[in-house]
Amino acid sequence: MNGRARPALLVAGHGTRDADGVADFGRFIERLRGRMRTTVAGGFIELSPPPLTEVVTGLYEEGHRHLATVPLVLVAAGHGKGDIPGAMARELVRHPGLSYTYGRPLGPHPALLALLDERMRAALGPREPDGATAVLLVGRGSTDPDANAEVHKVARLFWEGRGAGGDGGLMGVEPAFVSLARPSVPEGLERLRRLGARRIVVLPYFLFRGVLPDRVAEEARAYAAGHPDLDVRSAAVIGDCDGLADVVAERYEEALAGDIRMNCDTCVYRIAMPGFEHRVGAPQTPHDHPDDPTGHGHGHGHGLGHGHGHAHVH
Repeated sequence: MNGRARPALLVAGHGTRDADGVADFGRFIERLRGRMRTTVAGGFIELSPPPLTEVVTGLYEEGHRHLATVPLVLVAAGHGKGDIPGAMARELVRHPGLSYTYGRPLGPHPALLALLDERMRAALGPREPDGATAVLLVGRGSTDPDANAEVHKVARLFWEGRGAGGDGGLMGVEPAFVSLARPSVPEGLERLRRLGARRIVVLPYFLFRGVLPDRVAEEARAYAAGHPDLDVRSAAVIGDCDGLADVVAERYEEALAGDIRMNCDTCVYRIAMPGFEHRVGAPQTPHDHPDDPTGHGHGHGHGLGHGHGHAHVH
């Protein structure tokens, strides 16, 4: 089938100042190109090239008028709910006749849980998880309670079938955050130590390498140095792999079929959650990207109503 017969896949990432993280993203885009039956391109909304606007312009100049945009994020926080849709709305203004459908964030997903299990077991080596082994699942952290709750959900899903119920395996899986939310990495490690863990795998809930995953590992090392009787091991990020590509391909197909299934029950932009009432209906604006010379002013002054990505944006 000709790639033009299906909408191009546009993978929208946040961006990182870490060169390794940018390289991981680039390799992943190449992996997708080798398996998808359509054109694949990827860009960032801030911090690092290529900027999303440059990538969209390239697709537009190639003749693409409808895109399927998949946010390369694990949880539906501000980037997935507002920043990427805001950036795409700006591109619709810049490129007459362009339309797009919007996919949902990647997690939680059984394939991602399986990849996390692989990373945990690689950190443990030949040792099997046992009743003295615990996992600290570390997410980015957000000011969005819905996003933080998703990390808690992933932690529980990861524990189910791996010891939650007293049948052996892991003694526990606790969530923590490296920024913006608590418990912090040291707080999470301390909780697991007090609960009786003798061995802890710090499992970063991140797609690629970067500044924040490095900080997770640094904070884990610092805690371990102060607790020499505790075996603290840091696992790798999910990384560029076929399992992750499977999830992106699934989100692409969902976007084309209109089967988004996004949860709005606890979204602060739709529901007046205690302490977050001011966010209901708040306009969304795209980030400024340093390589987008016309992007200053956050969307030329037009506020973008929070659409959560549910509707197909045309």
